[in-house]
Amino acid sequence: MQYKKNNEVKTIFNKVSCKYDFLNTLLSLGLHKSWKNKLVDILKPIDGENWADLCCGTGDLSFLIFKKIRPNGTVTGIDSAKEILNIARKRSESIKKKGIYWEMQDIFDIDENLKMYDGICMSYGLRNLVNVEEGLKKVFNLLSDQGRAGFLDFNHSKLNSLSDIFQKIYLRLVVVPISKIFKLNKEYSYIEKSIKNFPEGNKLILIAKGVGFRKVAYRTIFCNQMGILILEK
Repeated sequence: MQYKKNNEVKTIFNKVSCKYDFLNTLLSLGLHKSWKNKLVDILKPIDGENWADLCCGTGDLSFLIFKKIRPNGTVTGIDSAKEILNIARKRSESIKKKGIYWEMQDIFDIDENLKMYDGICMSYGLRNLVNVEEGLKKVFNLLSDQGRAGFLDFNHSKLNSLSDIFQKIYLRLVVVPISKIFKLNKEYSYIEKSIKNFPEGNKLILIAKGVGFRKVAYRTIFCNQMGILILEK
């Protein structure tokens, strides 16, 4: 992952790694799992395909994709944060079958001549890239001719809309105070800042079309709090 303030955000993910899965489940009331399943259902990965999970974190999407593409496909989880990627590796130790791999690197450093994927997915990583447009260009170049990609992230709602107000209240009065119990309030305070700098859904559509994607769709879920971007070449 190449981030705004790269070292700062990489440090954030390395620091929260030990509590990342627990807090994700607690703060989303377990709903993040259903959102990720929804993304996978929309993308429809099938046996024999080769997939990449960019900014994979602890590998939630990687494991969901793996269930769909085995026994003949592969999925590669890629992240630049060492500690959080190590958790993904440990989670996969119980899986004895071949087909799931892990790579520690910045997504912008992936060799486009060697990596041609049938599908690419990403959850809660797109808004953290240095440049969203350049990130989508990279994804476009890494996909095969008929490839598709899907992104799950916070939705950047219209300023002062009900969903925007609710999002800010929840982040400030629930997420940050709870994370403070684990001495991670500074790290989780970053979420609101990252959403503010993230393009709204309509802008994401325009950016993706400008990059060259033939089909682009954006939908919101969970009362406009989350957004799913689906792209096809």
